[in-house]
Amino acid sequence: MRNEFHDLTPRQIVAELDKYIIGQHDAKRNVAIALRNRIRRMNVKGDIQKDIVPNNILMIGSTGVGKTEIARRLAKIANAPFTKVEASKFTEVGYVGRDVESMVRDLVEQSVHLVREKKNEAVKEKAAEAVEEVILDILIPPVKSPSFARPISGNTIEIGTEPSSDDELNERTRDLFREKLKRGELDDRKIEISVKQSPPVGIGMIGNGMMDDASIAGLQDMISGMMPKKTKKRKVSISEARKILMEEEASKLIDFDEVKEEALKLAENNGIIFIDEIDKIASKSGKSGGGPDVSREGVQRDLLPIVEGSAVNTKYGVVNTDHVLFIAAGAFHVSKPSDLIPELQGRFPIRVELNSLTEEDFYRILKEPKNALTKQYQALFESEEVYLDFNDEAIREIAKLAFQINEQVENIGARRLHTVMSHLLNDFLFDVPDTIESNSRIMITREMVQERLSSLVKNRDLSQYIL
Repeated sequence: MRNEFHDLTPRQIVAELDKYIIGQHDAKRNVAIALRNRIRRMNVKGDIQKDIVPNNILMIGSTGVGKTEIARRLAKIANAPFTKVEASKFTEVGYVGRDVESMVRDLVEQSVHLVREKKNEAVKEKAAEAVEEVILDILIPPVKSPSFARPISGNTIEIGTEPSSDDELNERTRDLFREKLKRGELDDRKIEISVKQSPPVGIGMIGNGMMDDASIAGLQDMISGMMPKKTKKRKVSISEARKILMEEEASKLIDFDEVKEEALKLAENNGIIFIDEIDKIASKSGKSGGGPDVSREGVQRDLLPIVEGSAVNTKYGVVNTDHVLFIAAGAFHVSKPSDLIPELQGRFPIRVELNSLTEEDFYRILKEPKNALTKQYQALFESEEVYLDFNDEAIREIAKLAFQINEQVENIGARRLHTVMSHLLNDFLFDVPDTIESNSRIMITREMVQERLSSLVKNRDLSQYIL
């Protein structure tokens, strides 16, 4: 994956994003350049490499136009740790709420997960062999041969075990069962395995105040490390035992200190933090003085050092945020980007305005992406062996009606398609498999769409359908 990503040009990154997101070409171009600049920075020689900081991006656009999806898909393309946070969940230091540094800790957790998965994949074969031996030991315990002692020369005596026919029989039986295990013939057989359990550690209020997240996590790890690990006997099928034991055996083959070191580097150099609803912490234009705006500005000031670049303490070690890519997003209906404090505005030099979705965009969203809503519903029906088809006119009608409802009620972007598709297909989903039998075929036509959704368009009070 690393080599594939490092070979991607900005144009190819945009092409990858096009597979899932319709339109928003400017936003895609900017995030593609930001991603490619990371590769360029890593190839820069000399001390100047440390001074090249990412150009953070501020996306401006109403809900449902693809802001979050662009950031999430970008992280998948780069195989980078990604975390999404909502700015409105944070509060100024001293108030009850989430600490802004928790976003960096969340990013490191994602990074550890990614590195662990990569390491697990590398030791998969060795771990599978070890699991096989553990299962064989449970099925056919090895035979202990009687010990012997015999003189070799002078005063030297050799101590060992006398090979016996029982040993040979045991080995042949194990080989036979090993083959059966590989063919999956014993997957349903129940065996008893020992599973290690970490003791639960609960830490709340300490002294006169709450501990921060990193301190609590570190203290929990320390206490759980000191306490003896308990094992619990479980009776499970061999296929289930493989999954449980695989994780245990893989962890024995992996150096966790190495995982932590790699994860911290990955988070620092490749991490992407998406801060949604940043407009909610902007002070309203023309307002000053006390009230909630003071707290909003306090959150901005707490965010500033994280975005500028600072050292954040996590349970895996200290993370420097100098080269983390921050993508912020907001609708900015009430406030404007200029309502953010100047220092924070300066940390998001690239501003991209995302376009509202048109009727044609809705049509393309229903047809083109790999994970299009029509394809998702087809997969759901196919799981019950019922085949769902949409003709082109039906898809155009769905797009037209969704666009009309957005104009009449509230523009919630592409999320409106979920509402419309659910209203259109819920009766069919309810009838499968009771009255609609297997191998049936359902064809969605324009007339059917008009008939089923006419009440949805006529009724202006759509509160029950608004997501």
